[in-house]
Amino acid sequence: MRNRARCRHHRRSAAGPGRRRGERITLYSRKRIVLALALAVLGGCSSQGSDSASSGSQASAGAGAGSKVIGVSIQDREAQFYQSMEAGMREAAKRYGYTLHVVDANRDNSKQQSQVEDFISQKVDAIILTPYDSTAIGSAIVEANNAKIPVFTADIASTSKQGTVVAHIASNNVQGGMEAGSLMCQALKGESAPTVAIIDEPEVTSVQDRVKGFKEELAKTCPSVKVVADVTAGGQRTKASSVADDLLQRHPNLSGIFGINDDSALGAMKSVEAAGKAGKVAIVGYDATVEARTAIKAGTMYGDAIQHPDQIGSLTIGAIHDYFNGKTPSPVIAVPVGTYTKADAK
Repeated sequence: MRNRARCRHHRRSAAGPGRRRGERITLYSRKRIVLALALAVLGGCSSQGSDSASSGSQASAGAGAGSKVIGVSIQDREAQFYQSMEAGMREAAKRYGYTLHVVDANRDNSKQQSQVEDFISQKVDAIILTPYDSTAIGSAIVEANNAKIPVFTADIASTSKQGTVVAHIASNNVQGGMEAGSLMCQALKGESAPTVAIIDEPEVTSVQDRVKGFKEELAKTCPSVKVVADVTAGGQRTKASSVADDLLQRHPNLSGIFGINDDSALGAMKSVEAAGKAGKVAIVGYDATVEARTAIKAGTMYGDAIQHPDQIGSLTIGAIHDYFNGKTPSPVIAVPVGTYTKADAK
């Protein structure tokens, strides 16, 4: 009896620790499952908060499978024009399965130079630049060339003698300037000895072309119109408003103002309205952003040369796609510019 009792006791004792070990194993497994779920959730949150500016789920998946990665440095990502251009890039990149890494240079050449260096360190497959400083950007392009990374420019070209750009994609800005000049001639038709001012940004190549076309069209179509001032405001609305205040004081009979972009034109419009001269000073802008179209519809701006930034973005990615596939893109891809007036407003 005692032997059988000892055996029963031994079996109970053996069964007890076994269950406890099983419970510990089960508890450990549960902990591992909970930990894995937590890591998955955190990973998902991290991906959603990333600033890598992927082109979407398809592009991200493609990148993992060896897709191409394109670094994009935009000089001012807050501008409506560049937002539209970026949207065009993203749509095309998604179509081809490319990943975009988009960063904002914030109108700072040093920052843009550093961004190119970062792209090189990341070993991206191509770089797109909208240079803030068309001349100074050359040294950064050289660095990318030395790293065997192709460089493309969109909207604004490099004027540096350094570095090689595969292709430049932009509006035909001389033609666009002529369209703006034509609008100004229409706005001032019939006026006696009309005078106009230009709110400029001469350090930017695309703006140089716009102003060139504008002046050429005035000389050809309405030679009686005299340009009495050409002042820079850096393409910024606040500065443009301040410049326009000064212009209206120095030229009280000013007939018109050409703003080289819509921020310049809208800044001038604010000053004209504040001076009580709305409708007396014709304002022509460039870009036809949503805000400018609203002003044109209301009659506070006469009209705009209208660019197609989404097409610029899409064509830039298209040129890169051709390059990746062994084709040689045209060195300059020009996008036509049209006009937008109150008659076009809906």
